[in-house]
Amino acid sequence: MRSAMRPAVFASIVFIASIVACSGPDQDVAPATIQWLEWPAEVLAATPFEARIVLSPPACHPHTFRAGMTRDESAVTFAPYFLVKRKPLICPPTASASDFAPNIALDTLLTVPGLAASDPRTFEMRASASVEPPPPSAGAGEPPIRTFGDVIVQLAKPDTSRRNAAGRVMLQIDIEGCVRLVPVGAFNPALGVVLEDQADTVGLAFAFVRGYLHDATSPVCGQTRVFHLSSRN
Repeated sequence: MRSAMRPAVFASIVFIASIVACSGPDQDVAPATIQWLEWPAEVLAATPFEARIVLSPPACHPHTFRAGMTRDESAVTFAPYFLVKRKPLICPPTASASDFAPNIALDTLLTVPGLAASDPRTFEMRASASVEPPPPSAGAGEPPIRTFGDVIVQLAKPDTSRRNAAGRVMLQIDIEGCVRLVPVGAFNPALGVVLEDQADTVGLAFAFVRGYLHDATSPVCGQTRVFHLSSRN
């Protein structure tokens, strides 16, 4: 995995260096980490597709979002960042010092250019992510690039029933005991996905999970679209 990570890390360093050079005199570049990435499990060759990302924007600063997406012969890499004005806004006052005002999560779709393939093959889906402890290959102040999963490129008739997804999650349990996974930092209950196996919750709080969204044969917590958990760490 180290050999696969190095090109992505090098590309990220070059990319960050280029955007720093393009930032204005009153702006700083703030690299961001993706908390949730969702994309089709299979796509048609040379055909654009959409990926969904969830991340937290800078607090109390005017900012402009940049997707920071690149692709090569083996992977699609997301290294999003914000152009942040140096002069901060005044954060709204809270009722008490103990009050917590969370950032509003940025939940958006990005269009990925079509991936070329002469035969069915896979591309890795990589993104900047929070990793503890950071790997030695990560540059100072830069989030490491992590493999979230892969996408299968088909020459014809891709299976569109599944969407792969991965990211760091919190557990959300409603009054009826239904378990949902919510991206870390996203406090909107609507962003939660229903866990297919409601009994398999050990070690999921703030874990990095991988899996896929699909239609269950029987509803879970009243939902047919559920998240099948493949791995956690």
